[in-house]
Amino acid sequence: MMKKAGLIFLIVFLLAGLFDRVIMPWYVSSGSAVTVPDVTGLQYDEAASKLSWQGFDPKKRYHVKYVTGVDSTVVLSQSPAAGQRVKKGRDVYLVVNRREKPSYPMADLVGRIESDARQTMARMDIIIDEVQTSTVSSREEDGRVLSQSVPEGVMVKPGSTVSLIVGRFEESDAGMEKLIVPDVLGMSLSQAEKVIGDAGLRRGSVTKEYSAILVPNTVISQRPAVSAYVSPGQKVDLTVVTAE
Repeated sequence: MMKKAGLIFLIVFLLAGLFDRVIMPWYVSSGSAVTVPDVTGLQYDEAASKLSWQGFDPKKRYHVKYVTGVDSTVVLSQSPAAGQRVKKGRDVYLVVNRREKPSYPMADLVGRIESDARQTMARMDIIIDEVQTSTVSSREEDGRVLSQSVPEGVMVKPGSTVSLIVGRFEESDAGMEKLIVPDVLGMSLSQAEKVIGDAGLRRGSVTKEYSAILVPNTVISQRPAVSAYVSPGQKVDLTVVTAE
């Protein structure tokens, strides 16, 4: 009886090894894994049709912000990227521009640090065409917006312009090494981490925010903001999209 049980165990063990080392690799190499085609730059319908024909499930998603002068039917980017090997039936997210220029009530920028104001305007696609400085006596006002040319609440469209007056404290940090925070908006989390590291900075906290129209695991917000001047090793906190 013991010999029979041992023989059965040996057979099961051998079959498991055969499945893991022979059958599964053969299954993958025989067509279960396929290469994602490049559909960026195509019309969305054409791209979706091409992906469906090759066994993928295309999903439309929208860019983090409105891109001026780009038609809403053109695929701006895709995830997974072209050339990646994935299983058939995999969702492929196709990122397109928003259909219409949205209108926004102008944000209240007074009291915000300049980098935060720039990030807010960038997300609204509002152009900061001039930044003037005014000397302030309080350190708390240093680098903060004192006034804005377009008042809070006024409806504006992407491409509109605004001018700012920013406070500058009399003392300066001259001589201290500063680095510029890179733009990682729209990147995947792993891409953003690499870009931040290459810039001499560190990734900080990661906050997840649900969205049904943006690509999961892409960066939609960062702090400090794009182009802010910071010290080496500064942490950059990120907000990424989650589909759940």
